[in-house]
Amino acid sequence: MSLDYPFTELPLAGQRFKVAEGVFWLRFPLPFALDHINLWLLEDTHGWVILDTGLGVRRSREIWQQLLAEQLDGKPVTRVIVTHYHPDHLGMAGWLEQHCGVPVTMSHGEWQLADSICTASDAQTIERFKAFLASHGLLGDDLNKVAGKGNGFRRVVMPLPKSPDFIGEGDLLLINGEPWQVYIGRGHSPEHLCLYREKDHVLLSGDQVLPTISSNLMVRPTEPEANPVMAFVDSLTVIRDALPKDTLVLPAHGLPFRGLHARINALVDHHSQQLEQVLVACGQQPHNAHDMLPVMFKRELDVQQMMFAMGESIAHLNCLLEQGKVQREERNGIWYFAA
Repeated sequence: MSLDYPFTELPLAGQRFKVAEGVFWLRFPLPFALDHINLWLLEDTHGWVILDTGLGVRRSREIWQQLLAEQLDGKPVTRVIVTHYHPDHLGMAGWLEQHCGVPVTMSHGEWQLADSICTASDAQTIERFKAFLASHGLLGDDLNKVAGKGNGFRRVVMPLPKSPDFIGEGDLLLINGEPWQVYIGRGHSPEHLCLYREKDHVLLSGDQVLPTISSNLMVRPTEPEANPVMAFVDSLTVIRDALPKDTLVLPAHGLPFRGLHARINALVDHHSQQLEQVLVACGQQPHNAHDMLPVMFKRELDVQQMMFAMGESIAHLNCLLEQGKVQREERNGIWYFAA
């Protein structure tokens, strides 16, 4: 797979970088192995639209204060759009809503999930994740480290927007008089917004299409039977078939690129290969999701990565179960899967 990267110079924190007509790239730091997020400024008729907002922490607020003061040409923010509920995208939306006095726009499914997560107490969050992950084979110190931190989501969303405007599949957003078509991605999150401008083939893809990694596909305790793998693949296929090959993809992580069809085909192939590896392992002997981690991940996993990896392992087992390729049996409170 060969992708074309038209921009290799990274914008500095607090500065904008033009990538298309009326579209500017912002880059905020993240305190994780994935150390940055790309946010986007869109010129509007009477000001600026912000797409995604950064993690809800003090450093993000400081960068936004600098940007709002120095990078908007004296024009106001007119709207904040959030692609999906994850805190690096949603985290500063409520602060921007209050600070700028503007509406926040997102999909209804993302808002519902964010609201439900934020209302759970630390004790409820720990109990849910411990019960769920233990039922898939994560036990002992690893379980306590992964599930024992409480509601970390709420601590990096400052605060939730009060009453967002909702948009969904097929809607059009007019920004600076130009229509942006809404496509919905699934799997990584319930109703992930992607925005496409037909005029010059620009796609704001969020986490749905990334240039070098696959988005995490995680089963949550509140939907233990979910199949995010097929949801992800199916929604990617819709985007691939609807948009042209020369689309400029503006992702939430990594560099802007061209090569949308090739990248989506590679992502689909990646998950097909992962499913095949998991199926082969389940054909050798019954496995739980924790057993499957060294099959799917060939590296050391830290605490945060362990949480994501367990969710991804369960997701691929659930996919095979829904396809009828494995069966599931409970032994001593743990689910085992066999081909």
